[in-house]
Amino acid sequence: QANVEESGGGLVQPGGSLTLSCSVSGVTFSLYDMTWYRQAPGKARELIANISTSDDGTHYADSVKGRFTISRDNAKSTVYLQMNNLKFEDAAVYYCKAVGGPYSLYHGYEFWGQGTQVTVSS
Repeated sequence: QANVEESGGGLVQPGGSLTLSCSVSGVTFSLYDMTWYRQAPGKARELIANISTSDDGTHYADSVKGRFTISRDNAKSTVYLQMNNLKFEDAAVYYCKAVGGPYSLYHGYEFWGQGTQVTVSS
């Protein structure tokens, strides 16, 4: 089974920036689609960004489009989420999910990290 671990969360002021990392081990990282989610207490989990195994295709939720950037470094088996111009509504636990692509050993299977806390406060 893949091991997924997020890091980089912390406290940031409104308008500030933060970069999250998600390290994946136990699988061939380049064959996995990667997605960032976030969830605040009492609220539903929200998909915010994903990046595919093919040509690094990306997609963003409207709420973060233009502010967040997802990227991956296959050599480091890591996906990143660069967050700029952070707002109070961005405060949440951010989760990373790996999903096996067509050529992966675990095609279609989901692997989740434990999450990393992002706090936006003045």
